[in-house]
Amino acid sequence: WRRIYEPEQPRWASCRSASTRILWNDNSKAVLSSRSMDWVPSTSKPVLVVAPRGISRAGNDVGTSKTNMANPARWKSKFGSVFVTAEDAGTADGMNEKGLVAHSLWLNATDYGTRDASKPGVNVGLWAQYVLDSAATVDQAIEASTRVQITPLSLGDMVVPLSLAVEDPSGDSAILQYIAGKLVTHHGSEFRVLANDPQYDEALALVNPNGYAGYTRNDPLPGNTNSKDRFVRATFYLDFLRRTSPATLEVAKASLMSAARNVSDPIGAPMDTPGSIDETDYRTLSDLTHRTYSFEPTRRIAFLTTDLKKLDFRPGQPVRTLNPLDPTLNGDVTSRYRVNTRKG
Repeated sequence: WRRIYEPEQPRWASCRSASTRILWNDNSKAVLSSRSMDWVPSTSKPVLVVAPRGISRAGNDVGTSKTNMANPARWKSKFGSVFVTAEDAGTADGMNEKGLVAHSLWLNATDYGTRDASKPGVNVGLWAQYVLDSAATVDQAIEASTRVQITPLSLGDMVVPLSLAVEDPSGDSAILQYIAGKLVTHHGSEFRVLANDPQYDEALALVNPNGYAGYTRNDPLPGNTNSKDRFVRATFYLDFLRRTSPATLEVAKASLMSAARNVSDPIGAPMDTPGSIDETDYRTLSDLTHRTYSFEPTRRIAFLTTDLKKLDFRPGQPVRTLNPLDPTLNGDVTSRYRVNTRKG
């Protein structure tokens, strides 16, 4: 998420990191979603976290520290969750015990607007966590987001601009973005793909409004890794994926991941300027129907799965963490989480 903010110009520095979320909510096996996390430098320092119900949080929390904020929102988690942190500064992605999934994605078009201190504030690094803590459905996630004002997250001279994608086990979906100081929401099961810039209305206009039913491999398709190309390509391949009938749940999961890998940044892929690099750091796969959350690192062959049904989310349970980059980990890692010994 970390980018230099140029205060003399009302814009974000050019996006260096990127992500793509794909939701397959109409196959016969499960509601499934994937996300890629593309990052510069080459690792976002991800940590997998299991948090129980009853955790106290404040809207100005940033890792183990706090930022200055007038009237920060304060809440206790209503639901337990499994999530991935980024740069020890916020929640990038995760699933709660009800099967609600939230993804934070970079959006240069973000404009949070002027701070209204009469409304409780939540820094954008906690937006995903706030809805995971507070909501069981997409409807509830939207409603929870309207009760607070999302505010910038500043890391030194860097400011983080994020949008949020949420989905639930019913297949419902929403894309939430702050545009021109207002929260703009696209709500409906048809909103399956999200990349980064441009803002969502403009991104939707990039795809063929009639779909791709008549297309073959001989038709041109955007092939680069910039956000517009990834959005079109993810939509294209999901359109064809949705025409298939996976024989098993594992086939469905593998099929979705084949599309997710297609829109990921290969190791060493170029960015906006000659010599710059943008790489996919990891991918996640969420099975909302069966409450499993999987993490796929990109620098080794592994697939780490956490079964939320096997976790104890009762209040008073300790926060547990797992280093997903540990080279000894693979397969079901539900029992491998260890008590977090840090404060906060």
